[in-house]
Formats: sequence, C-alpha cells, structure tokens
Amino acid sequence: MKAYVFPGQGSQFVGMGKDLYDKYPLAKDLFDQADDILGFKITDVMFAGTDEQLKATKVTQPAVFLHSVISAMCLCDGEKPAMTAGHSLGEFSALVYSKALSFEDGLRLVAARANAMQKACDANPGTMAAIIALPDEKIEEICKKVSVNGNIVVPANYNCPGQLVISGNLDAVGMACDELKTAGAKRALVLKVGGAFHSPLMQQAKDELQAAIEKTHFTVPECPVYQNVDAQPHTDPKEIEANLIAQLTSPVRWTSSVQNMIAAGADEFVECGPGKALRGMIGRINRNVNAHGIEA
Repeated sequence: MKAYVFPGQGSQFVGMGKDLYDKYPLAKDLFDQADDILGFKITDVMFAGTDEQLKATKVTQPAVFLHSVISAMCLCDGEKPAMTAGHSLGEFSALVYSKALSFEDGLRLVAARANAMQKACDANPGTMAAIIALPDEKIEEICKKVSVNGNIVVPANYNCPGQLVISGNLDAVGMACDELKTAGAKRALVLKVGGAFHSPLMQQAKDELQAAIEKTHFTVPECPVYQNVDAQPHTDPKEIEANLIAQLTSPVRWTSSVQNMIAAGADEFVECGPGKALRGMIGRINRNVNAHGIEA
C-alpha cells in the first residue's frame, strides 16, 4: 500500500522546479499561475535566485509547496495513493494533492501562513534546536523544567527515534540545550531558522491563519490525510480545518504519523518534493518499509 509524503521548510534549493517548468506544460501553467496569485515572480527566485533570497520565509514556504505539489502532479501520473501526510508546511501539499484543497486555495493559505509566521517571528524572537540521541521523555522533562519565569521551550518536531526538535525563545532554547547535553544528548544543535515554529510563540500567527482558513473551502479528500497534530487519518473537512489551525502552535507528531500509516497498511512511502529528509526519517522509524523519492 502506497503513501505519499510531502516535506516542509528547509528542503529548498536554488534551481528547484526549473526542470519541471521546462519539461511539463502542466508545471509551466501552475508556476505561471503561482506568479500571478502571489503577486511576484517566485519562479525567478526558485529557478535562478540566491540562497539568501530563497531563505526568506515568504518565499521558502510557497516555493517548497509549489515544488512538492507540482512534482507529484507531473511525475505520479495521477496516481491516487492510499494515504498522504506532510511534515509541517508539507501538510498543505498533502491536502492539495488529496484534493481536500484546490491548488489556488492551498497556495493562498501557504502565502498567508508564511506572512503570519514572519510577523510572529518579528514580534517574538525565537529559535529551534535539534536534540540527538536522548529519549523523548527526558527532553519533555527538561523543557518543562526550563519553561519558568517567562521562558518558553517545548518539543516541536517528533521526527524519528533519537531526533526531536525543540522550539522557544532564545534564552530558553539555549538553557535547554545546555541541560540536555548534560543529560546525555549526543548533540543539541541550534538550527538556522527564523523563529520558534510549533510553539506558543506562534499564537499570533495561528490567530491570523485561522481567519484565512475559515474563509477557505475544504472538501472531502480522495484518501485519508494523516495530520501533524494527532497523527491520525482525517477525511472530514471540519476536522481537517481545526487540525490545520492547531498545527502552528502544536508539535509535529511525525514518528507517530508514520507508525500509524504503517499500521494501516502502508509499506511504500513516496517523498514528493525537494530534498530527502522524510525518507531518511522514515527509514529510522521502520527499516522494513520502502521509502523513496520521485524523479523528473
């Protein structure tokens, strides 16, 4: 049974999508639509911009979404997977490919999400850190211990066994990293991100995105979408909306999502979009499943 999975922010690269644009009329049409919808030529940045330009949140999120969705539409021959999921931003790609959202509405929501998150980052500076080789329970315990006197640090991405990303304000993440290394973490690496994603510091962005989501039309998807908030399959549009709103301030439960998809029968995972991060995580979650990408 096949599952399609879609990556999140951080998988972008200069040149992404240019091969699709040149080869597939559908890709050219969708990329041209995206330029019109966004009000700027995102294709110029994606195809021939600089790393710095591509790293801007208002560009990165739509760029990864576009590459992911257009790759799947052009390279998967219209195949309907048994289930889909996306990591953080990738959840929007999963919803579009499963037809819970139109391409246009998905792109507009991603653009709204990116802008809302950037404003929240400016208002409440924060960061994230990857913690390697420490049990989840220990990380949760230390985050709770550090989160006092105005400090906020929480588990943000449960990526795979032995890899959990924490998120919070700058001082709290720094203190947590020190404590986690003392507790035996192999590494506590502060990430090059613009803010404290999937933490309470994103509340402002959540409120803003909620307004946009509530104005958007969702339909019953063609297959279940395993959502980040609870790692469960969803087909009810109202549940999908509520989970999408909650996602910005809640952890990404990727390990549980993959485990639940495997329990439901998935034995092949196809990563649609830039990079190889998800198939690496899936391989560490379960070595017995086939995880691979799609090629142009």
